[in-house]
Amino acid sequence: MEHIVTVQDAVTAFADWIEPTDAELDAIEQESPLILAEVDLLDAQIKAMDHPENEIDARRIRRARNRVLAARRDLANRTVGANAPGGAA
Repeated sequence: MEHIVTVQDAVTAFADWIEPTDAELDAIEQESPLILAEVDLLDAQIKAMDHPENEIDARRIRRARNRVLAARRDLANRTVGANAPGGAA
């Protein structure tokens, strides 16, 4: 008789290796404003798909897109500032 091993046993056998490191969690935390802005943009785009295009949906998508761009800018500026040796002039 063959023994059947469940997928759960195989996954949990290496659970210590799967957990994110503190550095990965910090990176996710830094990127969370961008992630949330992208989710808002996706929500606005999904809402616009349910009915014919109108000005309110276009405005909602434009504002969400602007929030994504602002979050990307802030993340890029934060990342560049953190990597600059000796401080900015």
